[in-house]
Amino acid sequence: MKKFRAGLLAAATLASPSFAFAQSTATQDAQIDPEPEGEAIVVVGRLTDSAIDREDIEIMQANDLGDLFRRTPSVSVGGAIGIAEKIYVRGLEDAQLNISIDGAQIQGTLFHHVGRVAVEPELLERVDVQTGAGEATAGFGAIGGAIRFRTRDAVDLLEPGRDSGAIARAGWFSNDGYKLSGTAFGRIAGDVGIIASYVHQDRDPYEDGSGELVPGSGAEQNVGFVKIGGDIGFGHGFSLSYEQRDEQGEFGARPNWPVLQGDPLFPAEAQRRTAIANYRYDGGGPVGLEFTGYWSQAEFELERFDRWGLYGAKIENWGGDLRVNVAAGDHDLTGGVEYRNDSVNSAYLADPAMWQPWAWDPDIGSFTEKGELVGLYAQDRWQVFDRLLLSFGARYDYYEHDLVTYGGGTHSDGVSFNLGADFEIAPGLTANAGYAEAFRGKEIGDAFTLEHRPGRLILQPGLQPETVGNFEAGLAYDRGGFFASAAYYRMEIENVVLDQLYRGPAPQDGVYYENVGEFRSEGFELRAGYRFGPFGISGFYNHYDPELNDAPVNGYEHLALGNTLGDQWNLSATFDPSPALGFEASVTRFERVEDLEVLFRDVELGYVPATAFIDKPGYTTVDLFARWRPLASDRFELLAAVYNLFDETYIAHASVGDYTAIPDYEIVRGVNEPGRNIRLGASFRF
Repeated sequence: MKKFRAGLLAAATLASPSFAFAQSTATQDAQIDPEPEGEAIVVVGRLTDSAIDREDIEIMQANDLGDLFRRTPSVSVGGAIGIAEKIYVRGLEDAQLNISIDGAQIQGTLFHHVGRVAVEPELLERVDVQTGAGEATAGFGAIGGAIRFRTRDAVDLLEPGRDSGAIARAGWFSNDGYKLSGTAFGRIAGDVGIIASYVHQDRDPYEDGSGELVPGSGAEQNVGFVKIGGDIGFGHGFSLSYEQRDEQGEFGARPNWPVLQGDPLFPAEAQRRTAIANYRYDGGGPVGLEFTGYWSQAEFELERFDRWGLYGAKIENWGGDLRVNVAAGDHDLTGGVEYRNDSVNSAYLADPAMWQPWAWDPDIGSFTEKGELVGLYAQDRWQVFDRLLLSFGARYDYYEHDLVTYGGGTHSDGVSFNLGADFEIAPGLTANAGYAEAFRGKEIGDAFTLEHRPGRLILQPGLQPETVGNFEAGLAYDRGGFFASAAYYRMEIENVVLDQLYRGPAPQDGVYYENVGEFRSEGFELRAGYRFGPFGISGFYNHYDPELNDAPVNGYEHLALGNTLGDQWNLSATFDPSPALGFEASVTRFERVEDLEVLFRDVELGYVPATAFIDKPGYTTVDLFARWRPLASDRFELLAAVYNLFDETYIAHASVGDYTAIPDYEIVRGVNEPGRNIRLGASFRF
């Protein structure tokens, strides 16, 4: 049995070009820590899941989400500017995913023109990506899957025989800025330690591949982090952490759109505070226990001095997840309950005389929505015999949504099921198939669109919750240093809830959430790799067609839902002649999207007479990475990277498309990505 399970782990997704065949399947359902022996295996969708480990993060000198997911199949990042970055998985925006940091769920949108996920790569130990709905342990609203960020632990950083240490890092970017960080860690007692980090990053506006300066692309970031925890004996372990993130700069009125010539830049600040408590018990017996409790608060302020002045938004999430793990014979059962409380608020913060002429109601300058979620889940993994592992489970979710300022709201509940199987056809050859459902009720809205005209409808009467069915099947081969997999999937979301910016007559308001139909994404992924001595090569190709009611989606009209991207392929090579020296090269290509039909909604409302077509040009980026440890240890390390080696000028397919050729839509366009960027870094371990 253990031999077969080890084979399944080895056949997990080829997530790293450096050929760290990460055991993503062993951790993606554990919100606290991976199982000690890697025994908890997620089956549903295993072949299309991915993992990014610490070695990948370091050699890439990752600064933002775009760097982190640059080489992850079916995952793309658009927005160009850090504060505006959004993640897309199989064409679905990250609003459709369950995002967590050490088990703390990050939910809600502060402003639809900025991203909702802000993570400092310097603090991360690992990132696990579950593409598509999966097992019952995936968490609330995992319609499009889940992304789990895991931070570093103190004891893991300690060198043998030492009880304390520190790491200092410095980095310089030619396009354009620098980054400094310091991390101190030590052992408190036994396997319990403390780690504290501070990261400062200062970026000036960058140049695109044509050498044009991109206004509003600079920012200053400061991140503080402290974490205490470890094993306290007799099977008990815990961690307590607190993170404080601040970012400020001058951006366009819509940070994910270009700043046109003559347009002003507006001061903006973003903050996030997160506190997390984790506890686990695994005494080696048949029963284990895990608990996560968290609180997170995110804020964003934009100074619109040309209109209503300072405007602010705040989102607060708090909750917990309690789960029990039971090993009974050939069954590994996980059952649990989770709760989350969400609130979102936006407000005019300037003098009333400045904002009241802009408000729908001059007596109301602050707006609030709240939500409560409760979930119950159970997942069983049954080793039927040595070559067959089955996984099946179910979860029940309840959603309560309250329109605090204007009254009303909605509630919904539902049950979702999943079933998956791994079967070893022959040594090294495994078949995987699974079907999973997920459920999502109406959640809190976009903070910058909470204000409504009096007497208008905000929610469609009888609004239905979203449900998704995700089918995946594929084969994987892993033997003799060679790995290959092929997977097909089909995902369908029914009763999609979307705000389509109605702007029509009463009773509907301009922001009006309604069921708009069915979203479908169908595609396949191919992955392969081979490792021989110090050399390694890996690659992937993915294709998918995201559609809403049989029409293509795009990041402008289907904001918070999805985007259409071209076929993506990547080829990466590694050369590690010694433990002290390593090189990587990566080529990524997005194929051209031609004649993408747009403006369906505007035709429906009579704003334009007919739909239009845009293109998304294809582009190729080449990235190079190198690492050198001149002292033959990690005591002193030098890093070098070249992003976009050939200075390609392009808009990422995950950004808003280019509408500028369409009359009356000249301002709608994504921001050009950075041109060539040389990064040099050094780290010192004390």
